[in-house]
Amino acid sequence: MTCPTDITSPVREFLALSSAQQPCAVPRRALLASAGVLLAAAAWSPAALAAADPWSRSGASVDAQRLVRWVAASANHQGMAFAVIDKPAATIHVFGPAGGYAGSAPVLLGSALGDRSAPGIGQKPLSQIRSHERTTPAGRFVSEPGSNLQGHDIVWIDYDAAVSLHRVRGAPAERRVQRLASPVLAERRISNGCVNSPAEFYNRCVAPWFGHEAGVVYVLPDSEPFATFFPAADAAYPLPS
Repeated sequence: MTCPTDITSPVREFLALSSAQQPCAVPRRALLASAGVLLAAAAWSPAALAAADPWSRSGASVDAQRLVRWVAASANHQGMAFAVIDKPAATIHVFGPAGGYAGSAPVLLGSALGDRSAPGIGQKPLSQIRSHERTTPAGRFVSEPGSNLQGHDIVWIDYDAAVSLHRVRGAPAERRVQRLASPVLAERRISNGCVNSPAEFYNRCVAPWFGHEAGVVYVLPDSEPFATFFPAADAAYPLPS
């Protein structure tokens, strides 16, 4: 493990300055002890701690952060890899079975706001799904690996509602790849309810864990209160009053 430059540079400067002094001015043992104090203080600085914890630098929303804290503290994921899909931020965060942060990426979501799937939506042909029914449901889901009618591997979030997580694809006219790169969140609402992620991110962070065995997918609501779907997390880590 290497130390970031901002941790060791104060020590280098201290040693360089002290070596220029008379040998009797500062005993070497005291010099090294002082350098150790500087190094320890720098290692516990906010910048150093953030560098050691990529999740703290992910830019995740407050609700995503408190949900992840609750999942880690309660082991709600039951030793499985888990993902948090933050609908208000149109972002996915992925964690390994031991809770280690794997990465985040923008996602495309259902074009309609709403946190419930329409009754019987999983049995409807795509051509019969109405615009207000194109929601991505919120809640806790045990995912399972699968494949679509074209044989592409996907991750089922809710099999009965036909909601899956898969690599971005679609008609060129829909500009889905461009939409993923857009900072305008409304641009990322385009699907019938499925969650689309960048192909590179899917291959690197999703497929290795969720593509071979069950995982847990937490989907944050965009219309109903956080506490409606995650009451235990809300109670354990309430928002500041």
